[in-house]
Amino acid sequence: MMDFAHLHDWSVTYTEAVALQRQLATQVRLEDGVTPSLRWVAGVDVSYEKHGDLFFAAVVVLSYPDLQVVEEASAVDRVSFPYIPGLLSFRELPVLLQAFEGLQTRPDVVLVDGQGVAHPRRLGLASHLGLWLKLPTIGCAKSRLCGEYEEPGPQKGEGAALVLNGAPVGVVLRTRERVRPLYVSPGHLCTVARAAQVTLACTTRYRLPEPTRQAHLFTNRLRLQAREGVAKA
Repeated sequence: MMDFAHLHDWSVTYTEAVALQRQLATQVRLEDGVTPSLRWVAGVDVSYEKHGDLFFAAVVVLSYPDLQVVEEASAVDRVSFPYIPGLLSFRELPVLLQAFEGLQTRPDVVLVDGQGVAHPRRLGLASHLGLWLKLPTIGCAKSRLCGEYEEPGPQKGEGAALVLNGAPVGVVLRTRERVRPLYVSPGHLCTVARAAQVTLACTTRYRLPEPTRQAHLFTNRLRLQAREGVAKA
């Protein structure tokens, strides 16, 4: 079972959540903590039924560099924190951390379907998760939350700097030829360059890196199983 220290409580107001983000952002370290002997890469995803409060969290650990699934863990819980842009971690992290508690393999790096420091207060879902787990994390978002950039070239592996308030916070990375890029930013214990390198190394023939793609497929299965269970009942 994976163990990690309690960082803070989740019962907070909007004002308290924003203040907590600003405080936690000062603890984020954008340094390369990804081991050179990278062996286990995890991907995470959280999904939920539209207009519902039941959330499904998945963690999938893959071997590296062959990207084969070695372990899956999940959790299902009801969520009360409202959807507020920029405060997604307060909505999704509690159930995601429950999934990590059931994990046997401690990953070397975690790829997150969300933002890292490419966030108005420099504390997206990946950064917040990294502080809880004390692990290197990378945000691999499908859409931009903030920052400016120029369109990267059309070939896989081409990227452009994502800049926020004059500082680079990530890379707009083309992970598949002539397909919309990903917005990659370091979460914690990772640099911008390393985040892009690991993301690209974990990408096969799909737009999403394999760890987060597998986690997304897993949450879809969880939702389907829950729906079928309700139907049978």
